[in-house]
Amino acid sequence: MKKESKNYRILNIYIRLCEGRLLNKKEEAERFGVDERSIQRDIDDIRAFLNDRYVMDQGDTRTIAYDRAKRGFVMRGAEASAMTNSEILAVSKILLESRAFTKKELKSILDKLVEGCVPLKNMKLVSELIANEKYHYVELNHKEYIQDKLWDIGTDIQERNLVEIWYARANAPRESIKRVIEPVAILFSEYYFYLNAFIVEKGESGKYVHKYGYPAIFRIDRIKDYKRMGGKFKVSYANRFEEGEFRKRIQFMYAGQLMRIKLKYYGDNPEPVLDRLPTARVVEQYEHESVIEAEVYGKGCVMWLLSQGNNVELLRPESLREEMKNTILKMLERYQ
Repeated sequence: MKKESKNYRILNIYIRLCEGRLLNKKEEAERFGVDERSIQRDIDDIRAFLNDRYVMDQGDTRTIAYDRAKRGFVMRGAEASAMTNSEILAVSKILLESRAFTKKELKSILDKLVEGCVPLKNMKLVSELIANEKYHYVELNHKEYIQDKLWDIGTDIQERNLVEIWYARANAPRESIKRVIEPVAILFSEYYFYLNAFIVEKGESGKYVHKYGYPAIFRIDRIKDYKRMGGKFKVSYANRFEEGEFRKRIQFMYAGQLMRIKLKYYGDNPEPVLDRLPTARVVEQYEHESVIEAEVYGKGCVMWLLSQGNNVELLRPESLREEMKNTILKMLERYQ
């Protein structure tokens, strides 16, 4: 084989070490048509480079070591990256489980995640760990591409643009209603991305005013069209919308007034309630039951409370308790 340039030789050795290869000095000398001392100097140069990387960025812990048992040089440690292999695997599993994207969108996201963050020598392993789930991934029925929508809506939230949307209702997917909104937050829950926005309409002064005192919730895949209206909306610091606080109080993306609920949990450990309702706190504790209070928006919490069977009893407010009772009676009728 003809002699290659030193730079090419060093880069070739470096890349194969990054890929997890074992390199034998004698074999490398024959490969490039040089003596073994030249290969040793190349490896020393790579070691010096990695040492400089460690000094500048201590996240890069790679070194070149000689494996006596295998009689060759190997790279050990890990390259500095935004995420570790474990973190990338965990995020990939969450994305697959969420079913938030179409199959095409998900494949693109996972491929970029693995290629952009995983060290070369681990890329095949991580890809194989998620390959089966990626192959058998079942996308949701709507099959809407939403990535561009997410970015455009996120920009409108940041710039506080008034937006006009055409929204398909659940019970009439082929018909769209028009709304003028002030977009304030994007949330994700139970397979879908949602937009929190205040519905506005023109008041007597000709200016847009909130139709309700709380934000409406729109499923983003049902937004069939939208456009900026050219106007802006203002939010005072004191009245700014905080999606983190809202997220603690909303269940199943059902909008509504803020209310305080009180319930009794029958069991030794109230953790399922405390985890599901982030604002929940135990106000009374007995041997096998707990009394819990929480703040929630709307009636979405009823769906979860009903799913708990006889482990949970809603105590207050009385109107919601009565509504739950009627729902349970209607459920019973279906089985009689």
